[in-house]
Amino acid sequence: MSDTEKDLLGGQTVAIIGAGSMGGSIARGLVESGALPGEQVLVCDHNPGKLAALAQQAGVRTFATSAEMLAEKPGIVVLAVKPQVLAAVLEQHAADLDGALVVSIAAGVTLATLEAALPGARVVRVMPNLPVSVRSGASAITGGASAGEADVATVQALFATLGSAKVMREDQLDAEGAVVGCAPAYFALMVDALTRAGIRAGLRATDAREMVNATMLGVAESLAASGEHPRAYMERVTSPGGTTAAALYELEPALVDGCYDAVDAALARTAELARG
Repeated sequence: MSDTEKDLLGGQTVAIIGAGSMGGSIARGLVESGALPGEQVLVCDHNPGKLAALAQQAGVRTFATSAEMLAEKPGIVVLAVKPQVLAAVLEQHAADLDGALVVSIAAGVTLATLEAALPGARVVRVMPNLPVSVRSGASAITGGASAGEADVATVQALFATLGSAKVMREDQLDAEGAVVGCAPAYFALMVDALTRAGIRAGLRATDAREMVNATMLGVAESLAASGEHPRAYMERVTSPGGTTAAALYELEPALVDGCYDAVDAALARTAELARG
């Protein structure tokens, strides 16, 4: 964590409403990254088992109800609940969040909707993805009219401790969510598909899965470390007239078209969620 991030986050208390996949990952990541000590990360959820696991794993403070947690007056409140239930949370806590820096990670719920429901809060939207749990996530950030530059910088510093964090316009946020927010599932599907192809070709399932996982990690680390363009990396692996060239000839059209269709479908579903 940089000195700037330390200065922005120092002394902050972060409260997270929702301890599901994303809320729990954010809580663990903040503590394990060293961004905040466990006692400065507050989490509430209706599931006591999730809270107990988080308290044991990360040393965070847990609360049975959001009202009890917000009574602690945290500096930053992260709304990590599903878009379908967010409206009820906003209605319940509009007064409690007056003056707070509120971060919503709900897909499809616009800044205009959030600010109308929370007229006294400074609102920022963030679209993170699941690898924040291992501090290799990617998060897109945009601030509302109520949020100042310092608020956006603070939220960016918070999520930068969990991976890449970029400030974008709100009209870019949905695209980032459809591409990057969904990407962990896309990549996992690719690993599963290659594993099944390996089994079909005669490999043991455990061997195929372990080797495909190791290869995906190696490619990701190589590209991240070198900054090399993916196409250039592919060319280094592909010999003229070789097996990789033959395989890519079959795979590339289907994979590219599938990615375009997948992002379009995710964007269409985001629009549906925004309409309620």
